[in-house]
Amino acid sequence: MLKYSLKSLLLLCIIVLGCTSNNEENLAVEEMGRFCCDVQTADMKSFLGDNAFINSHLNPQKIDYTPIEEGSEISFDTPDGQKAKAFAFMSKKKSDKYLFVIHEWWGLNNHIKKEAEKFFLDLQKKNVNVIALDLYDGKVAEKREDAAKYMQENSKERSENIINGLVKYVGAKAKIATIGWCFGGGWSLQASLLAQKQAVGCIIYYGMPEKDKEKLGKLNAEVLGIFAGQEKWINKEVVNTFENDLKSLKKKNTIKIFDAEHAFANPSNPKYNEAFAKEAYNMSLNFLKKKF
Repeated sequence: MLKYSLKSLLLLCIIVLGCTSNNEENLAVEEMGRFCCDVQTADMKSFLGDNAFINSHLNPQKIDYTPIEEGSEISFDTPDGQKAKAFAFMSKKKSDKYLFVIHEWWGLNNHIKKEAEKFFLDLQKKNVNVIALDLYDGKVAEKREDAAKYMQENSKERSENIINGLVKYVGAKAKIATIGWCFGGGWSLQASLLAQKQAVGCIIYYGMPEKDKEKLGKLNAEVLGIFAGQEKWINKEVVNTFENDLKSLKKKNTIKIFDAEHAFANPSNPKYNEAFAKEAYNMSLNFLKKKF
């Protein structure tokens, strides 16, 4: 048995060395792919080293954006003794209703700020404060290689500290809903878990679901899950398992799988699907109006 195991190990090493004998550029992309997929907040390790995952994220088109008067940067303390920043749209009327918006793997760019503003304007009658978090501490990527690098540098602990810091910043009486896309979709769910009983609604756009049922059982928020049926990573099997877990835990949820590719709702994505994006947005808006 030992002899067989040693032979197997030797064969594995030869295969790995053979696979990594490409030029330095390809190796760097592979390494970034490995870290890109290990989001840490959920099990995405099955994607490790899959260059196709990085290549599926097309570089975003630039969006010109000037925030409305109500939009401004805020700063708050985090439990790890540091400071964090976010972009906030605060209701003119004092309110304890908050929507936390979490960016894709690109970082807190103009697209996300514009989406946050759109929700703010459409929820004005509900007096909802909308805050776009920055889990990258100021880093914004324009190329997928940089996005992978920044995700590599992102730590679970730091992101949790940023979210916990913002929960404390908005106060114990705040009703909190969360929304995020891709990287931010997974963190939207984690943010709702961290907000505990203050969480009232969680929207996940094609993000990796939480697979730990014990942890998921502590979720207080209702879930709206919006997924892309044409992507092969967070695929229908993953989504169906998540939906079944929520049902078995008696967690209220609505799951919708669109016949589209990953990031179909991002207008800066060359593969943006306007019709599906509009439908998904209306679903999200109606969901939030019911929560507030």
